[in-house]
Amino acid sequence: MKKLILAAAITAAFSAGFVHAEETKVEAKPDNEVSFNAALTSDYRYRGISQTRLQAALQGGADYINNPSGFYAGAWLSSIKWIKDAGGKGNVEVDLYAGKRGEIAKDVSYDIGVLTYVYPSNALATSADTTEVYGQLGYGPAYVKYSHSVTNLFGFADSKNSGYLDLGANFEVATGLTLNLHAGRQQVKNNGVYSYTDWKIGVTKDFGVVTGALAVIGTNAGEVAYASPANGKFLGKTGLVATLSKTF
Repeated sequence: MKKLILAAAITAAFSAGFVHAEETKVEAKPDNEVSFNAALTSDYRYRGISQTRLQAALQGGADYINNPSGFYAGAWLSSIKWIKDAGGKGNVEVDLYAGKRGEIAKDVSYDIGVLTYVYPSNALATSADTTEVYGQLGYGPAYVKYSHSVTNLFGFADSKNSGYLDLGANFEVATGLTLNLHAGRQQVKNNGVYSYTDWKIGVTKDFGVVTGALAVIGTNAGEVAYASPANGKFLGKTGLVATLSKTF
């Protein structure tokens, strides 16, 4: 399931750079940009729920953006454990996404798109593969986003039309240091026992060579509903998650 919100940093692609020499001039961005990213995280949490049995994950992806139009597309992968723990096969998640972002007015941004989560050879009774459409509005550092599933949601039977509401803000509190705040609500259609609220309080620091993130993440999910089949541990427990990432 797609990286949260470390993805918020991608909005920087819309700001122009300024260089001061004898006079100030604007550096134009190229029409088309491609970037790559890699990360190591102590626990892959998605919407507050561990995808790796509270253990570490390797992640990486690639993004394309057409700056004049705001159109973007990308792919992202992560190691996971929950598919095998649920009795299926495969230990990789592949996210494919495309959309369009831009500004409605000064400081007011939008982002609309579609995201498909693919779990190769997952072999679950109800396929874990999921497609969502989403829309986001931002004002300054704050945003509200809603994602709506047009398929069954992550292997839950009869769960088409589930929804996730995401509220958050990313405040720069010092040069290169950002405070990350998030609260979300996952509604699982026709599977109310699996619905829950999640939250995150964290900081992200750009060290130049790498970016570090530290966050406390928790949920009010049902401990039985989200217990690991492998060891019985609660996958939505409050915990500290550390991440090192690099974009190049």
